[in-house]
Amino acid sequence: MNISVVIPVYNELKTLDEIIRRVKATGLATEIIVVDDGSHDGTRDLYEKYTTDEVVKIILHERNHGKGAAVVTGIKAATGDVVVIQDADLEYDPREYPNLLRPIEEGLADVVYGSRFLGAPRRATMYWHMVANKLLTFLTNILYNNILTDMETGYKVFRRSIVEGITIHARRFDFEPEFTAKILKRKVRIYEVPITFNPRDYSEGKKIQLKDAFEAVWTLFKYRFVD
Repeated sequence: MNISVVIPVYNELKTLDEIIRRVKATGLATEIIVVDDGSHDGTRDLYEKYTTDEVVKIILHERNHGKGAAVVTGIKAATGDVVVIQDADLEYDPREYPNLLRPIEEGLADVVYGSRFLGAPRRATMYWHMVANKLLTFLTNILYNNILTDMETGYKVFRRSIVEGITIHARRFDFEPEFTAKILKRKVRIYEVPITFNPRDYSEGKKIQLKDAFEAVWTLFKYRFVD
């Protein structure tokens, strides 16, 4: 399979080069699509070194639209059979790719979620952030009759053909609930695998806020009853 890795980026000067290095080190990525969503911290100064890179493709948003908008841009630009969404902040480890891809390779699933709550090692921090994630996943399971453990995970891997007929309207962090709602309504085969997780906190640049949780709740309800 050809693998497209989509990396949404917003002000990740300190980590971008390292995450690209780690993705390349897996030897699995056919293309790495970096979508810069209006960075203004010097991140864009890094891109010149990738102009002759045959694997890394850079797409620039002239202004900040939100993570969801950057992910959608990346998915539209992807050419691989399978798409991997990879955050740029080093919270998620690309060495997990073989485990994430295996259910698709073995024909067990069309979409794979990397779950932070299935027992793999993780940094112990941000209790209330974890509670919010679990409550949103619980609500997802009630509304869509499923047994996910981590709806909000940043590691979503899927056959590109699965999303070709799906329109995603999300602009910010509502991408996760909208994407999940729409694939669950289409009865797409989803598999979860445990992943390691090294979350950064707000002092380290974490961007998701409490208001995003309320937006996620609204998104889950909206797409439960609206096509």
